[in-house]
Amino acid sequence: MLRQVVRTHLGASWSCEVELCVSELVSNVIRHVGDGTTVTVHVATTEDGRRTRIEVTDPDPRALPVLLRAGVDDESGRGIALLDAVALRWGVRQGAVSKTVWCEVARA
Repeated sequence: MLRQVVRTHLGASWSCEVELCVSELVSNVIRHVGDGTTVTVHVATTEDGRRTRIEVTDPDPRALPVLLRAGVDDESGRGIALLDAVALRWGVRQGAVSKTVWCEVARA
């Protein structure tokens, strides 16, 4: 459902990388902060028009994403590695009562 919403919102500027990043970032919130946690998803074109920036904000400034190298038999731990592989850059903006994990991917 989330990927479909992203696809509908972006229209012609849609890319599978944006869908992947949004779903991985939101999945991380569900897994590490909790199911039912309120998040804000922001998807926009950067000022230079060359990149799409994705931001996912949640209310837990402590649960920071970690880049792991999952083994072949591991059932989890690949989300941020996928993000790192498709994004041009990514990072975390930590606030007093929330955090925003963001990434930028090349425009379609």
